[in-house]
Amino acid sequence: MEHPDLDPRRQLLLMAVALGVTVPGILIRLTGAHPNPILAAALYGIAIVGAAFILSWAAEVIQLDVGAGLALALLALIAVLPEYAVDFVFTSKAGQEYAATGEASMYGPLALANMTGANQLLIGLGWPLVILIGTWRVKKTQADIDQAEGSTTTEVRLSRTQSVDIAYLAIASAYGLTLFFKDTLTLLDAAILVSIYVVYIVRLSGASPGEPHLVGPSAYIGSLPKKRRQAINYAGFVLAAAVIVVVAAPFAESIIELGEVIGVSDFLLVKWIAPLASEAPELVIAILFAWRLSARTGLGALISSKVNQWTLLVGTLPIVFAIFAGQLIGLPLNQVQQVELWVTATQSVFAVAIIASRTVTRTEAWVMLSLFIIQVGESLLAEFFQVSESVSYNMRLAIGVVFLIGAAWVLRKDFRSLLKVMRDGLRASWAELETEDTATH
Repeated sequence: MEHPDLDPRRQLLLMAVALGVTVPGILIRLTGAHPNPILAAALYGIAIVGAAFILSWAAEVIQLDVGAGLALALLALIAVLPEYAVDFVFTSKAGQEYAATGEASMYGPLALANMTGANQLLIGLGWPLVILIGTWRVKKTQADIDQAEGSTTTEVRLSRTQSVDIAYLAIASAYGLTLFFKDTLTLLDAAILVSIYVVYIVRLSGASPGEPHLVGPSAYIGSLPKKRRQAINYAGFVLAAAVIVVVAAPFAESIIELGEVIGVSDFLLVKWIAPLASEAPELVIAILFAWRLSARTGLGALISSKVNQWTLLVGTLPIVFAIFAGQLIGLPLNQVQQVELWVTATQSVFAVAIIASRTVTRTEAWVMLSLFIIQVGESLLAEFFQVSESVSYNMRLAIGVVFLIGAAWVLRKDFRSLLKVMRDGLRASWAELETEDTATH
């Protein structure tokens, strides 16, 4: 693999920065120091960001060394590792709390706040940014449709093979709607969601292997001789995973302490601030793809990540809770958690409706971004303007209803497209999917 335009010094500098920002958080943890909660949250969060970047680079490069099916499974697991680590902390504490008191009123909501915030951030902010930047770059560079992976100045076009991701996201999203009506995220829910993920990975494993599209440090590592590449890559996996394991718990605790210091609810901080640390690398890499006229690849990565989060991540929470609670019981849901799951699921249904045609326009991207801004605005309104819980609950219900109305509006014209995508994603052979994609390039 050759990358003649790759500047080794720049890539080594980026790798050094990612590694360097993990050091302060590690030192604080290992020395047992207790800095100001603001400083602690910042340093632990930055350490997770650095580790997540290292993981993302290693995850991309490993595609060069393992089979297609295993590579996809590893990529899926690695993509959610930073997010899962934080959720694992809150969920395990919720289980311990339940074992001691019979309730999980403190940490249970925080586990779901982190998960739902990350999911909403991914679709509401990540997808629109990739689409808007990708189409703007096509206009700026005047690239033709082949140079820009089929994208134009007004829309991003997904490939037929990406119907697989869309179909399984549709299934997970439809099931997600049922969670709003439950008072427990049960072990049966876990089994169903994890099963959807397993079937999804098995389906993806049938795709033909191909050379991955590497950029930045991952491209530099991928250009090295095989033994050196593998040594650096596996070392990166181990190091990044170790950093995340070491700092995840103190990061979660520092977020709670930070809320007490600055007078902001820990729910709000865990929902919107904590996911920024774990999602930042993924969003940055997707945006870089869009900047390099590969918006389809960037958006596809975020769609795949959404499938992983909405199946594997959500599905493992009841399992973790049951282990630490010491009994076969699911994660209890209160009214706030139920409505958070409602908003997350309806947003996901709306997103599926938009990508069902395998074409996403700039207008649709602006709509997604605007609705996300409304979601954040509602959270801030409830936090800082003393809006009552009942009013906040009804506002979130209304946001979910808007998402469903939006989905119905889009599907009034694209319902047949959704049926075709579901058929392609679940039943069409990879040979059929890949042949059409090859023919259109």
